Amino acid sequence: MSGTDARAPLSVVTEDLTLTVDGVDLDVRSTGERLFVEVPTVRDAIRVARGLPENGDARGPAALLTATGLTTEIRVRGRTVAVIGADARPGRLSRELGVAPAEVRIAGALGAGASGLSAVASEPRRLFA
Repeated sequence: MSGTDARAPLSVVTEDLTLTVDGVDLDVRSTGERLFVEVPTVRDAIRVARGLPENGDARGPAALLTATGLTTEIRVRGRTVAVIGADARPGRLSRELGVAPAEVRIAGALGAGASGLSAVASEPRRLFA
């Protein structure tokens, strides 16, 4: 995509799409050029990640997303934990984890974990209030 062409060659529009991976329902929504895959909990994200093939290679899907000007954000509890595609900027952590060309967002992962712990801690209070 050239600097003068502001539109991606492919656009995805969805209002109600659910993917199921290893028994975990993932809500998918889009803004046309960005797909958001929502994973309900950190536990579910780990379950989905463990269910992926061990020899899975992110380069193919990332190349397709980049070539079409699309970006996918993987979100857990509303926090972006990974970005794949045109806007991904993998750094040292992504290379160390072996997930490049995906971008890992450690702050998002930590925030999702903290949110999950907060939800667990508040559950007993809700039950006895």
